[in-house]
Amino acid sequence: MSGLLAGFSLGFSLILAIGSQNAFVLRQGLKKEHIFIVCFICALSDAILIGLGVFGFSVIITSIPWIEPLARYGGALFLFIYGAMNFKSAFTANDGLNPANANPSALSKIVLTCLALTWLNPHVYLDTVMLIGSVSTQYASERDLFALGAITASFVFFFSLGYGARILRPFFENPKSWKILDFLIACIMWAISFSLIKDHF
Repeated sequence: MSGLLAGFSLGFSLILAIGSQNAFVLRQGLKKEHIFIVCFICALSDAILIGLGVFGFSVIITSIPWIEPLARYGGALFLFIYGAMNFKSAFTANDGLNPANANPSALSKIVLTCLALTWLNPHVYLDTVMLIGSVSTQYASERDLFALGAITASFVFFFSLGYGARILRPFFENPKSWKILDFLIACIMWAISFSLIKDHF
């Protein structure tokens, strides 16, 4: 059982900090828009990456050196552009969370954005694949339980974040609150983007 708890604790701690992916889930939860599919995509993606890390893919990544810079700069560019979009929204949009006036986004757009924020984020590979994969070697006899614990943590976290966001919904009916959220999300994405490249110049 120690492997299960260790996997759950590590997995939960790695995704607890608000990042680009988590900010997107929070936003969709506040809008009550395609919450289940967004949470499921994030959790399932984590499950796949955790499985790859625990069962040996981290070794493959370290043996192909060009993957790391490609993921780093590609992810930084994507996060910079997405952050710029949120900055624009923060300074130009004037809508609160009014269901009667909301224009729902197409499911295809939401799915593609969610997949991009998940699979184009280098931190996902560094944390989920590399770190969890390396720690799992300490639980060789309980590797399956360790992976199950980390995967369970992802499902618990994302669905709690997505569906728990509705508690904050009354606060975000104020357009100013939505502007603040967009601004904070943009700052988070740009901070992550710059952190990916600052040590390589």
